Amino acid sequence: MKKTILLSLVIHNHQPVGNFDYVFERACREAYEPMIALVEKHPEVKIALHYTGSLLDWIIVHRHDLIDRLRILAEKKQVEILTGGYYEPILVSIPDVDKAGQIKKLSGTVRELFHCNPEGSWLAERVWEPHLAKTFSENGVKYTIVDDTHFKYAGLNEDDLFGYYVTEEQGDKLDVFSTLKHLRYTIPWTDVDEVIDWLKQKGDSSGRKLALMGDDGEKFGMWPGTYDHCWGESGWMDNFFTALKENSDAITTITPSEYRKRYSPLGRIYLPSASYDEMAEWVLPAELSGKFKIVKDRLKRKNDLNTLRFLKGGFWRNFMVKYPEINTMHKKMLRVSGKIHTFLGGNIFPADTEKILLNKLWAGQCNCPYWHGVFGGIYLFHIRSAVYENLIEAELLLDKFKDDLRDKQDRKPVCDVVDFDCDGNDEILVETAAQNFYIDPQSGGTCFEWDWREKHFNLLNTLTRKRETYHDELIKAVKKGIIIVEGSGKPENIHTEVVRVKEPGLEKRLFYDRQRRASFVDHFISETSDSEDFYKSEYSEEGDFASGRYILRNNEGNPAVQGSGNNPAAKDPGNNSAVRNPHDNGAVNSRVEVKLYRHGSVKTASGRIPVKLEKSFIIEDKPEYITVIYRITNEGGIKLKTKFGVETNWALMGGNAPGSYFDSGGLGEKVVLDTAGRCKAADWFAMHVDWLGMDIKCSWNRNASVWWYPVETISNSEGGFERIYQGLCVMPLWKIVLMPGEEWKEELRISLH
Repeated sequence: MKKTILLSLVIHNHQPVGNFDYVFERACREAYEPMIALVEKHPEVKIALHYTGSLLDWIIVHRHDLIDRLRILAEKKQVEILTGGYYEPILVSIPDVDKAGQIKKLSGTVRELFHCNPEGSWLAERVWEPHLAKTFSENGVKYTIVDDTHFKYAGLNEDDLFGYYVTEEQGDKLDVFSTLKHLRYTIPWTDVDEVIDWLKQKGDSSGRKLALMGDDGEKFGMWPGTYDHCWGESGWMDNFFTALKENSDAITTITPSEYRKRYSPLGRIYLPSASYDEMAEWVLPAELSGKFKIVKDRLKRKNDLNTLRFLKGGFWRNFMVKYPEINTMHKKMLRVSGKIHTFLGGNIFPADTEKILLNKLWAGQCNCPYWHGVFGGIYLFHIRSAVYENLIEAELLLDKFKDDLRDKQDRKPVCDVVDFDCDGNDEILVETAAQNFYIDPQSGGTCFEWDWREKHFNLLNTLTRKRETYHDELIKAVKKGIIIVEGSGKPENIHTEVVRVKEPGLEKRLFYDRQRRASFVDHFISETSDSEDFYKSEYSEEGDFASGRYILRNNEGNPAVQGSGNNPAAKDPGNNSAVRNPHDNGAVNSRVEVKLYRHGSVKTASGRIPVKLEKSFIIEDKPEYITVIYRITNEGGIKLKTKFGVETNWALMGGNAPGSYFDSGGLGEKVVLDTAGRCKAADWFAMHVDWLGMDIKCSWNRNASVWWYPVETISNSEGGFERIYQGLCVMPLWKIVLMPGEEWKEELRISLH
């Protein structure tokens, strides 16, 4: 009998929340619209399409003609439209109530726009955990698509994947299809004839064998060189669709939902927690990731596929370990979600009010900055910033809605002492009407999140410069002279070993930080270290305070605040507590004071000298004002001579944006934000970010040296290695000489306007 095969093409289209308008426009012009036009040209070819809500929101406003064209294709049953989480979250990482809400929102939007009921769901980054079967089933989803990797971990072979299986969680069933790696890696990279021949070879006489490819729509036009390859003179996609028509006796296209209606599942299966193969590599620590890749490459060369299939790599959730910044963002999202759903559960809101709150929250769950691999991910400042913007705005709106139900004078600053980051240690979260100020006593008593609420902006949305496995590839490529310059025009598969750079000399900017980027990091620095050493992270740290454990100061000998209620300050019977919320008869202009101390030591030529460092944070309710008071005491028996610096980091997006600048007393001129420098004697520094309307000033009493430099990371992306401005590091630095028992005191005053 004649051999035939069914082919299902599923194209996933997405742009992150907060991406630039010109990227949306280019994606529509170079990838999304050409695909729609191709399907219109070839009515005999059926495909499935998935559009995320963040992309649909833009298309509705700017390219509504695409909505109309897609509706016609959907009504003809030539195109199947998939649902999913509206803002493309990693579903396993968000609360169940938000999982359900996001799926229902996109399903409703699909019904409204395209007049069809979606049965299948795209699974963001194919991050699967078994409990998702219940989530999908309860929200009307009949099937989803995962990687062939998932099935191989469960014990199946490639020949077992030409169809779909059924899984369940607590009896709630879900069908699961596999997207075949071979098709993802050959479409549209190899010759059309090769793809057609492979499909024919995989056919059989049963008439039910299915090959499914689910992959990103951006690779059909937006990846380097692919626009001309797919839609230009090469015309790969048109040639492919034409070949499908010419070989329709052997290859028939079908949508996944149509296939489900015609054919039963191949069997029952329980898939382990997994994502696609590359993701499992990227989530590992840099050193292990490199070793893991070497082992995989060795097995591939030996064609030892039986061993290779069981190399599982890492677990997606560990991105929250690898990058503390991701964990902070994630726990911020959980905190905001908890606040919103707790309040919505006990109050009746107009539907539009609830919709606004939930949309802001859900937009803050967009997956793109919550991980990192070949693409920019967490390294993309504007994508991180958009997540924080939505989460902070959701908090602010919630407070305003609460104010409508009560006397505004009742709202006082909140100070929570809780394990915010879920590491077993408490953090201190101060939240006022003007700002959120989060402190980590375990990591140098530093501030790790500082939200300027009116601006919907996290001033500490910086990123640590850390080693990535692909940095080694960059260094090796430079040494071998095999760098590809951006704009060469050659179509490339980002999963290959090609090395592209967006500018020369990036390998000379690879510097790695010793601890996470934060503010009010306390440094005792060697007399011989200079600002260049500090920039390169090559300075000599003489103290043990920068990342040491600080203690909440109550009365001496009673170092920790007990309990972690919503307002531990309310438990304070006196004026000597570690955390104070000193309201003055209900006055609006209240503040919270947090006192920390650490007994440590400083290395000198005469040996280590015991030192006590105390710092108090005074966070104003209104206006946006912070005071940090430092006291350093020489607890040793000999003279202490050292340099003491307070490192601050500022997430000022757009380092060379017109009208933005850095200035400092004694500098004599304003400089752009992405330059480095130092001045010898100053009692203030200031930053102006024109396009965000921000003015920030920090002042103190006695003159200090001021060191500053741009925080820049070197990351990889689909376009190649690039340098990304993450913010500005600024450190006032004082020379200190203290006799035994002597105390040094300084006060930093930071204002936001």
